[in-house]
Amino acid sequence: MSKQILILPGDGIGPEIMAEAVKVLNLANDKYTLGVELSFDDLGGAAIDRYGVPLADATLARAKAADAILLGAVGGPKWDAIDPAIRPERGLLKIRSQLGLFGNLRPAILYPQLADASSLKREIVAGLDILIVRELTGGIYFGSPRESKVLENGERMAYDTLPYSESEIRRIARVGFDMARVRGKKLCSVDKANVLASSQLWRAVVIEVAKDYPDVELSHMYVDNAAMQLVRAPKQFDVMVTDNMFGDILSDEASMLTGSIGMLPSASLDANNKGMYEPCHGSAPDIAGQGIANPLATILSVSMMLRYSFNEAAAADAIELAVSNVLDQGLRTGDIHSAGTTKVGTTAMGDAVVEALRSL
Repeated sequence: MSKQILILPGDGIGPEIMAEAVKVLNLANDKYTLGVELSFDDLGGAAIDRYGVPLADATLARAKAADAILLGAVGGPKWDAIDPAIRPERGLLKIRSQLGLFGNLRPAILYPQLADASSLKREIVAGLDILIVRELTGGIYFGSPRESKVLENGERMAYDTLPYSESEIRRIARVGFDMARVRGKKLCSVDKANVLASSQLWRAVVIEVAKDYPDVELSHMYVDNAAMQLVRAPKQFDVMVTDNMFGDILSDEASMLTGSIGMLPSASLDANNKGMYEPCHGSAPDIAGQGIANPLATILSVSMMLRYSFNEAAAADAIELAVSNVLDQGLRTGDIHSAGTTKVGTTAMGDAVVEALRSL
């Protein structure tokens, strides 16, 4: 049976980086007889231009029918002035919610070749390998009520709501513990339990779940301290599990430890490991169309897709090795370029990964 993958290039640099990822995926399909079949559609701003909405019903139906989704990026200034209810990001939130993609895996791995590209000293980040597990379909991004209004005195006011149910916390905690169990057996749960009622429930439920994982060492950390510790001593962490907003912020912070957010893939999974895979970076409209974006995060997202949704570990390992071999060759896009390396564009980097994969 074929593996149906829906490709959503999105906006900004999305189409550019996706083109390179598709080249790698097509070669992996041929080389490892994966049985992959690709289809294409639009999400975000591109969907607004085509369908009038950031996620068309037909696109959502195709996403539900697919075995996995590969996404580029969404958003850009072109759509900043439209109704907030149909801005590009609403399409991204909707597809995550409608597909039940509650578990977001964001690895922050420092390739040894990029140790000097990190904003921190080599001795602090060398050997870094953190996995941030982010709850993706609850919390403040989806909470209700939310409102912007004008008070009687003419002052503007807005508010959002940060809700979490016990079941939502329990299921993402189990993802964190399961990931820690096959890694370094250390899980740090990040919350703000000294202030937020939702975090107090979060911590209580995580402690309850920990009883089923006696082999995993559980620790707790307030989010402000976690942000500080990520830049003070990041290698103390193995797996971190946290809520939607905290995970969004901390994973972007962790990306800079690796040299560039352009190196970070991600997986968003449902209860059956069906997932949507995307780079952690945004649409970068300031460099869109220039052919200089780093495609490696999207290529590594392909590896995560093959590993988590299709159990094709050999192909996933090969793509990761191909990326490492290209870095060994000294090839760098602008975001990771440093003295003594060769600066290349998006297409050249993608071609180099294809050739490295072909040679394995």
